[in-house]
This record gives sequence, C-alpha cells and structure tokens, in this order.
Amino acid sequence: MITPEGFDDFVVTRSPRLLRTAFLLTRDWALAEDLLQTALARAWEAWRRIDGDPEPYVRRIIVNAYASSSGRRWWGELPTADLPEAAAEADPHAGLDDRDRLWRALGRLPRRQRAVLVLRYFEDLSEIEISEVLGCSVGTVKSQASRAVAKLRLDETLTPEGMLG
Repeated sequence: MITPEGFDDFVVTRSPRLLRTAFLLTRDWALAEDLLQTALARAWEAWRRIDGDPEPYVRRIIVNAYASSSGRRWWGELPTADLPEAAAEADPHAGLDDRDRLWRALGRLPRRQRAVLVLRYFEDLSEIEISEVLGCSVGTVKSQASRAVAKLRLDETLTPEGMLG
C-alpha cells in the first residue's frame, strides 16, 4: 500500500516525542505505544486533509483518545518469583522518592486534568496550544490546570507530613 507523501518522514521524526506524550498520559509504555499507533492510523486516513504541521493534529488525537477511553487499568497484584520476607508495609507510599510520589499523584487526577498538566508542564505547550489540542477554550484549560494543581496541593502523599513516610 502506498503511504501519503510525507507521512513516513513524519512518523520517523515525530514519533519519539508523541510517544513521550502518550507515555506521560498513560504511565505505561505498552499502552502509550498502542495509543500512538491508533493516533497515527487515524492521521494516516486524514493525511491529505491536514493543513500545516501535522504534529498538533496527531497530539490532539492522542489526548482525546486517552481522555475519552473508558477502560480502567487494573492496579491489583503483580506476579513475582520472590516471596516477601516480612509483612507488607502499612504505608503504600513509604520508601518512595519525591518524583515517584508526584508521578503517583498525577495518576490519581482525572484524565482531562492530567492531560492539561502533561501538555503544559512536560510538553511545554502554551494555554492557547493546549486549548487547540483539547478542543476547548483557554478558560477551560486554565480552570482544569487550577483544579489539578489544587488537588495536588491537597494530596496527602505530597504534603510535608506525607513525604516523611
């Protein structure tokens, strides 16, 4: 099958950055790869209709597909070959560094709020660019970011007391 002109080059040059965005949203490499593949397949179908830089278009597909997916990830037990020597710690956050605590706190945010923070602080997009990616107003981006940051400020695992373990 013949691919549209420029599509192969786009995939080769822009996929790493888009995969990073998908990973920051899903927090799972396999899910991120699936999300990127889905977005690229949709972009391929619309390639001839895309005006200008296609990266914002594909990023919007990624974020919208992520935000609208209803599938919940299972966070249960994982199999292991080694049995624990002692009883599990009472505090599931004990022993985590600040980065892990923030990562987990981001994972507890609603999908749209997490998407806004990822696009703003990890992908360094402006509020206008985020509003274009999400298909909403700049005011909505600002309110989602504000709510997300407020939730992070109240997250017990990120407070000084919670960080002491």
